[in-house]
Amino acid sequence: MLLYQREPWFALLNPVRIVGNLYSHRVLLWQFVWRNIELQHKGSTLGVIWSILSPLLLFGVYGFVFIVVFEGRFGVVSTETRIDYAIGLFLGLTMLQLFQETMTVTPTVIVQNPNFVKKVVFPLEVLPVAALGAALFRCLVALVLVVLATEIWGSGLSSTVWWLPVLVLLLGIFSMGLAWILSALGVFLRDLAPLMQFCSVLLMFISGVFYSVSKIPEAFSFLRFNPLAVFLETARGALLWNVSPTSAELFCLGAISMVTCLVGYALFANLKSAFADVL
Repeated sequence: MLLYQREPWFALLNPVRIVGNLYSHRVLLWQFVWRNIELQHKGSTLGVIWSILSPLLLFGVYGFVFIVVFEGRFGVVSTETRIDYAIGLFLGLTMLQLFQETMTVTPTVIVQNPNFVKKVVFPLEVLPVAALGAALFRCLVALVLVVLATEIWGSGLSSTVWWLPVLVLLLGIFSMGLAWILSALGVFLRDLAPLMQFCSVLLMFISGVFYSVSKIPEAFSFLRFNPLAVFLETARGALLWNVSPTSAELFCLGAISMVTCLVGYALFANLKSAFADVL
């Protein structure tokens, strides 16, 4: 039972230790990531091709509503076109879906695998990361479509597009910390899963997916500090408006992502010794 022995928090708040732990289980992690990808499309005729079709269909629905019906615009630059808005909307939905999947899937990832909890030598911290890895795979596929659309139908790719992988990496680190937090708390709070379902829908409308955060009224200006909204706004700026993230934005996003990841890992490591008693 040495693996599940509680450790001091300061010993767990070590990024080198987290990376080393995941790297040492990289083969197992990859197997579970691919297993999660296959399970989502198990029995379907098109299989993994749905990873391309799903974001396109999702964009088709929201694109019709917000581009055709509401004639939406971000209003960041005067030269914005319908194509720019479409690509920005697709990009926002893609990054949002990564975060939403983390919120809705990970609260039950430990509960749904009780057999692994009872195996002393099994690294439970791999399960939430594997769930995130499957979501990240689908996100990257959609991002490739976004970049291609920008080059073919949009205004073309600028040098600031290289900030997009950096922002996705930071969002992935942020989501990984959240995955550990939600998966650990989900063992003890079974109402967390339906609550996260509601919160994921709420995030869609308060994170600037369909609009620029600059349009948020002053009375609700606190919504501009939503980290996900900052991620989406800076990613759109880098892809569409040739605007690099500011040093302040990068520092805040990096700090929030790292702190969430470290706290999430430490919380998971300290709570996992009680998982078997609850399950």
